[in-house]
Amino acid sequence: MTVYEDNYSLGKQFHAALATADWDAIRSLLHEDATWELPGDNTISGMAHGADGVVERARKIAGYGLNFALLHILVSPRNMALSLHNTAQRGDLVLDEHLSTVCTVRDGKIAAIETYLSDVDGMNAFFV
Repeated sequence: MTVYEDNYSLGKQFHAALATADWDAIRSLLHEDATWELPGDNTISGMAHGADGVVERARKIAGYGLNFALLHILVSPRNMALSLHNTAQRGDLVLDEHLSTVCTVRDGKIAAIETYLSDVDGMNAFFV
């Protein structure tokens, strides 16, 4: 496999594990010192530290009933990104956001995640 195929496969595995709530699979894709940074000012914002912290953040996000629609997996020689359309409804609150989850890859595993959002205000209102 080429590095592009490896990074594509890593992205596909990460999305599948997130969409099926397979926390052990997510953890297996992460370095112990992995981080995940999310913008905003809400219960899921900020920096998650360590593989356990990243998995806990994924659990928390999924706990809000999100649909993680994969639009594209984007690769570079060193890294990978997921283009997603996340939707959910909780009472009168509706989440409808596009995002990029950019993953820094080191030795075939995710070392860092940084998420870019189309609607930070909407995310702040939904994740309370």
